[in-house]
Amino acid sequence: MKRRDLISLIGGAAVPWPFTARAQRTRKVSRIGYLGTSSSSLERRVLDAFRQKLRELGHVEGENITIDYRWAEGQDDELPQLAIELVRLKPDVIVTTGTPGTLAAKQATDTIPVVFSSSGSPINAGLVASYARPGGNVTGFTFTGPELEGKRLQILKDVVPGLSRVAVLWNAASMGVEFYRQTEAAAAALSVTLQPVVQASRMDDFERAFDTIGRARPDALIVLADRFLLSYRNKITAFAANGRLPAMYPYREYVEAGGLSSYAPSSIDRFRSTAIYVDKILSGAKPADLPVEQPTKFEFVLNLKTANALGLVVRPAMLAQADEVIE
Repeated sequence: MKRRDLISLIGGAAVPWPFTARAQRTRKVSRIGYLGTSSSSLERRVLDAFRQKLRELGHVEGENITIDYRWAEGQDDELPQLAIELVRLKPDVIVTTGTPGTLAAKQATDTIPVVFSSSGSPINAGLVASYARPGGNVTGFTFTGPELEGKRLQILKDVVPGLSRVAVLWNAASMGVEFYRQTEAAAAALSVTLQPVVQASRMDDFERAFDTIGRARPDALIVLADRFLLSYRNKITAFAANGRLPAMYPYREYVEAGGLSSYAPSSIDRFRSTAIYVDKILSGAKPADLPVEQPTKFEFVLNLKTANALGLVVRPAMLAQADEVIE
């Protein structure tokens, strides 16, 4: 080969290389912070739905996005520090689960977009100004719907014959007052007495709460919506099973852990919708312009194996009403 041809060949082959290298160097990798209330193992189902939807939208971990996870392991008092750690990483957006985690993120930053996958009272908690116009750097999805607590109590009464006295387990430290008031109103309408009413906001509270409920010998138990309590679902469902106590829960994960029943918005839908909002923000949308959305799809899930263990005979009409029966 002539020297001149060799030089031309080398030069021609080298032309595309600088452009390719430059494209690789300038390709943006978006960073997502994820603040979880419990642990990756306990939130695997919804986390998988979130990541799958991100992939469908073109965001793949290890390729064009990174996700930094921080887990409170059921300790809400750890959330503020974990939120600060995420903010220091300078993510493009932070995803939170539950009101306490979202409050922690909001307090840690007023500039980084925050998307909450679940909040019971975002306006009362001070997360957003309104559903239609959230304002600020926070938006997301609520867990509440019209007459939600009344529907839960009604289903529990239909499942448990002769139901008259129901114990309530809730967390007043996480804006649960609204849920409790709704439950009170529903109980009055259904001629059901709420007794005893016990709170748990720390791991150390469960022994006292369980002892109080056990001594009162109620007909059933209702657990109010709260991500902290969800973190201890195995402990709560084990208590209900050992005490032969029928229970209604606010998340289907309780039923998957052996609880009797749940009536709740679809958690899979919420986390997939969270991924859609993350995609919009990474594409330039502002949280203030993304309205807070309320759930439209609700699921009644029944664990028939647990019902049999409790000696409950579930009427065919209730089985037909269930969106899913776990056997």
